[in-house]
Amino acid sequence: MTAPPLDAVRRCHGVLNALHSTVYFTPYLDKELAAYGIDDPMAAYLAGRAAPLGPVGAGPVTATFYSFHHGLVARHVPRVWDLAAPETVWAARLRAADATLRRALGDRLVEGPEVAEAAELALRAAEGCRRPGRPLYAAHADRPVPDEPHLVLWYAATLLREHRGDGHVAALDGAGLDGLEALVSHSASGEGMPKEIVMTKRGWTEEDWAAAEERLRGRGLMAADGTLTPQGRRLRRDLEETTDRMDLAPYERLGARATGRLTELADGLVGEAARSGVFPPVLLGFFTGRNHTGDHSGGGTGNGTEGTPR
Repeated sequence: MTAPPLDAVRRCHGVLNALHSTVYFTPYLDKELAAYGIDDPMAAYLAGRAAPLGPVGAGPVTATFYSFHHGLVARHVPRVWDLAAPETVWAARLRAADATLRRALGDRLVEGPEVAEAAELALRAAEGCRRPGRPLYAAHADRPVPDEPHLVLWYAATLLREHRGDGHVAALDGAGLDGLEALVSHSASGEGMPKEIVMTKRGWTEEDWAAAEERLRGRGLMAADGTLTPQGRRLRRDLEETTDRMDLAPYERLGARATGRLTELADGLVGEAARSGVFPPVLLGFFTGRNHTGDHSGGGTGNGTEGTPR
């Protein structure tokens, strides 16, 4: 079986991440969790994504999410588990994913052969993921596979997303970038989300942001005008390539041809979701752009800048 090239791995991740991320732009999870008293959107986001970890404290959530201010996380975790157990939150997240995909794709497409084929391919790829050193992926992988094909697809996309994100966090840490420096450098690269979107949704202040820029300048990664230096651009490029290599195993298991087919199917579904208006206009290009890598941890292909509401 022929392994896909790394740019094909990144492309497949991009469309699967976009498909997964539709759930962040609909009100369904917030409404589900509000019934249990989790009525803050950030609390709902943190609970939804952390639920597979179990009733953990703020420390593991900050560590695995990487780009969030610990004070913001601690404001909501572990209090959310007093309001709704992780199992309850996970079930609510699956119901929200069901409602989101039906809104984004329509019942005909949700129940059609394209979704079923994409689900089978994505789940097969996810079987090539590795648990060691991948805490968010491993926690999600311990959840049972849903029954309905569209939820299988969303779940498999989530597994692949968190697997890549865990690897990306390792790459960021290995490069000496903390969570905020990852956000700042990604935004400055021109490929990340704008500062005004990512900063306040992570709990950082203007002073924090300026201090991170100063640290990047001290390392020769950022120029005085806030753009990346050649060294900084090279670091960002190397981070993406390292993440691609660390993320190869699932797509190697799938093979080049099937990876291409999964990308084609998922791309069509993301296009349909975009036409339905699920993605906010300001982020439409980010989630549907042909060179999209996603941003998952604040640094490119990792975990955390899924959308404006968060």
